[in-house]
Amino acid sequence: MRVKCSLCDKIDKIDDDTQIAKRLRNRPIHTYLCDECYVRIKRKTENRIKTGRFKLYPHRKEKEQIKS
Repeated sequence: MRVKCSLCDKIDKIDDDTQIAKRLRNRPIHTYLCDECYVRIKRKTENRIKTGRFKLYPHRKEKEQIKS
């Protein structure tokens, strides 16, 4: 399966039997990131978490459970 990175527009080829290929076929809202972009975003997010100014907001379902 040919896939295109949503950030850098690099075209990769992935095996049709992998979990990511299945997700992309069945749920078009999922986007593909190449390994370089994935590692870059992961590293930058980890650095932002270390600064202490990074805040994860709870999902809507978790908010509803907290209110109940």
